[in-house]
Amino acid sequence: MRKADLVAAISEKTGVPKVDVLVTLEEFFLQVKDSLAEGENVYIRGFGSFIVKKRKKKVGRHIKQNVSIEIPEHYIPAFKPAKIFMEMVKDNVNALPEDDGK
Repeated sequence: MRKADLVAAISEKTGVPKVDVLVTLEEFFLQVKDSLAEGENVYIRGFGSFIVKKRKKKVGRHIKQNVSIEIPEHYIPAFKPAKIFMEMVKDNVNALPEDDGK
């Protein structure tokens, strides 16, 4: 599902015009990004948490030059789904038919 599909589905279900749904969705994304950029996590009960994770420094390899490089510690955005959300997805995905790779 893409953002446009999400906007259309919300608009259809709520009766709110697509333009208003799009503006609201964009503002939600902006607020989450701004909060994470400031180091503040966003918690949504029953859905999950948008969090800032700290990655430890580590040694990597520059393959073309065949040298070791040190990757400094840094922060990344992450999403941790709520327990109820994970169970819902797990139960529904397990009910889907097997994909035989064709």
